[in-house]
Amino acid sequence: MELDSKTFAFSKVPEATLAFWAVKILATTVGETGGDALSMTLNLGYAVSSLIFLGFFCVTLIAQVSSRRYHPVCYWAVVVATTTVGTTTSDYLDRTAGLGYVKSSAMLLCAVLAVLIVWHFTTGQVAVDQVKSRPDETFYWLTILISNTLGTALGDFTADNLGLGFERGALVFAGLIALVAVLHLTTKIPGSILFWSAYILTRPLGATLGDTLTKPHRQGGLSLGRISSSLVMVVAMIVVIALTSLRRSASAAAEANS
Repeated sequence: MELDSKTFAFSKVPEATLAFWAVKILATTVGETGGDALSMTLNLGYAVSSLIFLGFFCVTLIAQVSSRRYHPVCYWAVVVATTTVGTTTSDYLDRTAGLGYVKSSAMLLCAVLAVLIVWHFTTGQVAVDQVKSRPDETFYWLTILISNTLGTALGDFTADNLGLGFERGALVFAGLIALVAVLHLTTKIPGSILFWSAYILTRPLGATLGDTLTKPHRQGGLSLGRISSSLVMVVAMIVVIALTSLRRSASAAAEANS
């Protein structure tokens, strides 16, 4: 059955709770370690790896778009897909294409802002956790795809160009996310602006955390395996998502019986 092109009965994305942000950081870290595992550990290169992850993104996105309501597996599979393809695409632009971290970051930041502006003028809003229309869903995932690519470049820029290294870079982005949280609690800045600011910042945080785990000791990392690190974080994601879903189901059942 063809889905209505205008509206859905339910929101297609989760509420931005603390659990949401925890899973998002895990997903972005998986994107870094998983992307590097394919391009570096398996030595497929950035271009081939990007094409493989782009295919994964298309498959998961079709499943997400075909659903009528929020399904955790579909949603988070697309998020992981955007982080992995974002990692290898950013590395291709920065290293293979020779743009460097500064140029690629500036270019991708302009692209994110352009999508958000067009989104606002097209639908009259920038949806955060109430994505119910096909245009909102299209702009939502396009913003995520570009922002996750941008975040990879920002993470590498902070660690390499600014000379902060992976651990201090992770602390910088964690601090910026904490600042966004404070602004959310103490100011009247529109929620959509703060949401997408935090969303973009979680990607370089994940990138620097992933590099901290997997880079060699001589580069300031812990030299853990990329594949094993990715699997551990995927398991952690599944546990958090499952616990969150079970609690939501229990709450819904309690309300229905009251």
